[in-house]
Amino acid sequence: MATRYYLSLPDAQRARGSDPSLSFSAVSAEGFAEQLQDALRNDRLFERWRALQPDPDEIDAALGATDPGATVDGQQDDLHIDLVLTSTIPGNVLKHRMRLLAGTGWELRDVTAA
Repeated sequence: MATRYYLSLPDAQRARGSDPSLSFSAVSAEGFAEQLQDALRNDRLFERWRALQPDPDEIDAALGATDPGATVDGQQDDLHIDLVLTSTIPGNVLKHRMRLLAGTGWELRDVTAA
């Protein structure tokens, strides 16, 4: 069952993870949406992160879940960006990916059935 997540990046310039090689690099709402969508549709971001861990084999494989049908729409509203994500990705996986991409520079505003 798909879920719709409503996310906000209050300050797009600060929506960066602690590791630049894993972080958002986008500057536009469309760019943030595209990068998040890519991070959910495939496991490349997860695999890059996992390879950086002291013992990659100990990482829970469930964090690498993907949804090839995930969609993300982004809209700029003044200085902040709103993202609407529709996916079957579990919430804990979404939160992990967002921490990698945006660090603490994001907010989960609402969750509804899609």
